[in-house]
Amino acid sequence: MGDIAIPCFVFAKILHKNPAVIASDLKNGLEQKKEELGLDEVICVGGYCNLFVNRKLFVENTLTKAADGNHGVEKIGEKKTVCMDYSSPNIAKNFHVGHLRTTVIGNSLYKIYDKLGYNVVRINHLGDWGTQFGKLIVAYKKWSSKEAVEKNGIQELLDIYVKFNNEKEEHPELMDEARSWFVAMEHGDEEALSIWEWFKDISMVEFERVYDMLGISFDSYTGESFYREKVPALVELLKEKNLLIESQGANVIDLSEYDMAPCMITKKDGSSIYHSRDIAAVLYRKEKYDFDKCLYVTGLEQSLHFKQVFKAIELMGLDYYKDLVHVPYGLVSLDGEKFSTRTGNIIYAEDILNEAVKRAYELIEEKNPSLENKGEIAKKVGIGAVIFHDLFNQRIKNINFSWKEVLSFDGTTGPYVQYTYARAKSVLRKYGKELQCTLTDCQALTDDISFALIKTIGGYEKAVNVAAESYEPSIVARYLISLCTDFNKFYQECPILKEENVKTKEARLYLVYVTSQIVFECCGLLGIECPEEM
Repeated sequence: MGDIAIPCFVFAKILHKNPAVIASDLKNGLEQKKEELGLDEVICVGGYCNLFVNRKLFVENTLTKAADGNHGVEKIGEKKTVCMDYSSPNIAKNFHVGHLRTTVIGNSLYKIYDKLGYNVVRINHLGDWGTQFGKLIVAYKKWSSKEAVEKNGIQELLDIYVKFNNEKEEHPELMDEARSWFVAMEHGDEEALSIWEWFKDISMVEFERVYDMLGISFDSYTGESFYREKVPALVELLKEKNLLIESQGANVIDLSEYDMAPCMITKKDGSSIYHSRDIAAVLYRKEKYDFDKCLYVTGLEQSLHFKQVFKAIELMGLDYYKDLVHVPYGLVSLDGEKFSTRTGNIIYAEDILNEAVKRAYELIEEKNPSLENKGEIAKKVGIGAVIFHDLFNQRIKNINFSWKEVLSFDGTTGPYVQYTYARAKSVLRKYGKELQCTLTDCQALTDDISFALIKTIGGYEKAVNVAAESYEPSIVARYLISLCTDFNKFYQECPILKEENVKTKEARLYLVYVTSQIVFECCGLLGIECPEEM
């Protein structure tokens, strides 16, 4: 097989020719432009046309491009705006492992699109409105106190919420009280809104703590509550377009023609629902940001909800429904692992991250006890390991969480990638001189092992573009593993610091430098920090 192999079987039916004949014809055409295309040789084998590139020219072009300011990635998104809706935890509930998935996937997509030059608006659409807050106010007034909430924080809110749901089975009148409190919130009742704001402030303290650990921030925290006042205008607009019908006292959009359940806009008591608030959010975001695309990074189980919302936008005659994209992801299962959780059936994100840092510290202590700044490095390794484990898998797939896999320094893991970066930086430090960041001798890097690494470096731009097109950070993560694997083979088999030929040594050092830059960039796109030593 050549550096590039073109299978001609796929053209046989179209051209009504034998694949071997097509390959031969292609070879004849390519040979006339070999120099222009940077080819050394074109060989046909059966139905394949194998292209062998001019390695010296390929090395020079690839490394020069990879070492430029944007590492060879074209800014295709300039003057385009993408809204990204992700993370979106529920107020008064702990930030759990499911929120961790949407948060790290969304953050990686933000970084990928930002790399491509898009103006990205990071939106945290907080789950801060709904009948659950009526339940919570009732629970607080019956079974809690200001002192208890201030002492125990969000855990107290969760405990009394669980108690409410248990008690309502025997005392159904509790639901009537909860509905009354939520209607009071919808109508601007001062006491109801004051308690709700307090619950929200307490919740945000925990959320921000997790975001700080992950190094994540947002441009907007406008959640569901922001859109409640926009729902009445939405209802009038839908009435004008003859899209609303009454069903059991509620206002809905009939979607039976599209094999979907009705899209509820307001309940029979007149209160808003998440469908109506999400539709209002689309209208607001288009007006405010004039987005070219709006992504929603949420669980697969919300697919029907977003199909209904997007169909409603289409029926309203708004052509930008085509620019609305649901980016679903699968569930996280636990491989019989024990977590330091505060309840039996909910795995909290903060517990996972803290446990990862703790275990990373123990591993570093075991492998390199004399390392300085172990605590800071353990934080980067532990949190990076959790992020990489999530992003390496295709987002739509369910993932199995196992500490043994997550924190391994071998295989397809975050620590393996970080160790590769630290190894490259160690080589450059040991060189002890200022590296001349230019390619001095391309010919020294045309051997099979060096060339394989350089070919992988050349695939960086494609990996970034395909990841953006498919909303799939795993493409960058898997590319990164390939890059690290090729680099470690190069490191093992090609002498670098011990190379006696000065030009060859400098060329290999330059390759180490460029590789380290691409590894660092890829980790950045995944939201992972790289320690210089491990």
